Amino acid sequence: MSNRVSVGGRFGSRAADMGKVEERSMWRWNQTALEDFTLQGLFDDSFNHLCLFLLIMLVFLTAVSGNSLTILLICADPRLHTPMYFLLNQLSLMDLMHVSTTIPKMATNYLSGKKSISFVGCATQHFMYLSLGGAECVLLALMSYDRYVAICHPLRYTVLMSRRVGVMMAVMSWLSASVNSLIHTSILMSFPFCGSRIIHHFYCEYPAVVKLVCGDVTLYETTVYICSVVLLLLPIILVSTSYGFILHSVMQMRSAGSKRNAFATCSSHLIVVSLWYGACMFSYMRPRSQRTPLQDKVGSVFYSIITPTLNPLIYTLRNKDVAKALKRVLRRDIVA
Repeated sequence: MSNRVSVGGRFGSRAADMGKVEERSMWRWNQTALEDFTLQGLFDDSFNHLCLFLLIMLVFLTAVSGNSLTILLICADPRLHTPMYFLLNQLSLMDLMHVSTTIPKMATNYLSGKKSISFVGCATQHFMYLSLGGAECVLLALMSYDRYVAICHPLRYTVLMSRRVGVMMAVMSWLSASVNSLIHTSILMSFPFCGSRIIHHFYCEYPAVVKLVCGDVTLYETTVYICSVVLLLLPIILVSTSYGFILHSVMQMRSAGSKRNAFATCSSHLIVVSLWYGACMFSYMRPRSQRTPLQDKVGSVFYSIITPTLNPLIYTLRNKDVAKALKRVLRRDIVA
């Protein structure tokens, strides 16, 4: 009887010890899972890279001021309170938030000499840039429908593109992209990370972060690739269809002036669409085997910095209504 008790006691103590070991291992895993990442960044300490950094900051300030000015003009001028400019307002807001998600952290790390970013900060950055990028893909496609209605059905424009429809388009863009980003961010950041945790990028972009994951993530990468293709191809199909109908309507116009006005109305949107979708396709529709860290950085700089900077300039310089609104604001300031 005493032998049974002693054996049972030994088994009980061993089970308790194993439980403690498991608890300690789980605690250590949780601690390592939440360790900081290191962002390699874009620049080193050389003089040439200092000049590049100053150039990027100049572009960043241009993007912030240009998009902020566009938002203020559309809000301040009653003549611009139409569905088209409401959607343009949302586009400028997305661009403003996009550059503010990545560039300030990059600049802070470069100026301070630190390259770290917390686990929560990396997850937040990944969620924000993916949400904003996806929302812009959807919004640009919906803006092409607005142009289609304005040119092909001008008499029914106020019915087909009411303020309610414009708000629904904006909500659809924000909501669908946010849900998609939340799912992907939650899955990605739940994987175990190993190695040096050095992200060869200047922010927590998906292709750079997924390389740090331990284990086989082929199925997840394939799923992300398919989602990226769908999220890009469906809007491109909608844009192409809308502009196919627009081109058909323009060719049937007899007045040369009407044709010029139609092309002028659509040209700004077409340029922005080409820049944005082109950069996104370069970054996300290439197989992993064909990617290099340098190419990922170049593509990210283009669609996360250059495109948000060019968008307000394109719409301001090529859009007569926005240009007139800017002139009216400047005249008020001069008179005051």
